Amino acid sequence: MGKTTAEKIFAGHLVDEPFPGAKVLRLDVVMCHEITTPIAIADLEARGKDRVFDTTKIKAVIDHVTPSKDSKTATQAKILRNWARRHGISDFFDVGANGVCHALFPEKGFIRPGYTIIMGDSHTCTHGAFGAFAAGVGTTDLEVGILKGVCAFREPKTIRFNLNGTLPKGVYAKDVILHVIGMIGVNGATDRVMEFRGPVVDAMTMESRMTLTNMAIEAGGTSGICMPDQVTVEYLWPFISDRYPSRDAALADFRKWCSDEDASYEKVYDIDVSNLEPLVTYGYKPDQVKTVAEMAGTPIDQVYLGSCTNGRLEDLRIAAAILKGRKIADGVRGILSPATPKVFQEALKEGLIEIFMEAGFCVTNPTCGACLGMSTGVLAEGEVCAATTNRNFQGRMGKGGMVHLLSPATAAAAAVEGKIADPRNYLP
Repeated sequence: MGKTTAEKIFAGHLVDEPFPGAKVLRLDVVMCHEITTPIAIADLEARGKDRVFDTTKIKAVIDHVTPSKDSKTATQAKILRNWARRHGISDFFDVGANGVCHALFPEKGFIRPGYTIIMGDSHTCTHGAFGAFAAGVGTTDLEVGILKGVCAFREPKTIRFNLNGTLPKGVYAKDVILHVIGMIGVNGATDRVMEFRGPVVDAMTMESRMTLTNMAIEAGGTSGICMPDQVTVEYLWPFISDRYPSRDAALADFRKWCSDEDASYEKVYDIDVSNLEPLVTYGYKPDQVKTVAEMAGTPIDQVYLGSCTNGRLEDLRIAAAILKGRKIADGVRGILSPATPKVFQEALKEGLIEIFMEAGFCVTNPTCGACLGMSTGVLAEGEVCAATTNRNFQGRMGKGGMVHLLSPATAAAAAVEGKIADPRNYLP
């Protein structure tokens, strides 16, 4: 019997199985940010265990509230900053060099096929787009990871999603994952790996694949996974060219992590996306999904473009194509937060930032702030935001606020009309 990618990674990283079902895995990367890691740091200090297992395998960033908005968030940043300096963690990204963790770390080449990755952040599942096993963990597991470089998991079963057909005009990876979550529900993949396969995934860029896997957690998934292929190689080539004699050699090595054809899955979903329409959430759960046509005309107060889901250069290009030569509607605030400094710089070079600003958008530094209602875009009670983020929980972007999740294209169309609108009306 063949193995899935997750099963191969578990087998290749197994350190111990203290009792049936509990597998202790060796970690390749432990990622840290200033919201959840300071708690782990403080507890390790209190236990007299202020150590790290390997400074080269720890990646740290201040990204959730940056620059700090008050003394409390400044203290959190200071704790992480001092810890990184104390232990000589070179891959620490402070204000000015920092970006949204799940966009910044792949961009730096820190993620590879076959890796095991943890972070005290639920959207760590994003990194499975590279054919890795990546999971968000709690404080105790994060502490053990920092100290010992291991983490215990129950080996998850895998659900396979075959994405077939061709994406229609105006439909993007965000629409696909919203469709999947709407189909299986927020508990449909609880404690499972969501493996995305098929010609639609094969045709996607790494940025689009990361959008898919990023929201696996919204269906309860432990990790989302795509098969490593030539697209993966091209994305990583600047970082791995000294390790392989050719791209073909790298691809041959990466393919060992691909699921076997005779692998066993708990469930298999065959989904034809050929007739999929742009989608948007309603209510306060990510599985509450309707077509844009059904929601068209819903008034909004703010449009937010950014986050670890849709703040990459590809996303900015898509939105800018609709916004070019247009203005956002009166009474609507437009906020853009490029996910990393590199994305910001490239967007500047391409003239995208100018397009957004001429349309009336406020452009901020890379930050997670607005996504979780902490800074740079918090909603007032009763306000509505069309957002390219990943969660529409009640109060997510501000107490009493409503969030509609949608693609960058749909967000741009909404900005122009001041209400939920079909992006296909603005596409050639």
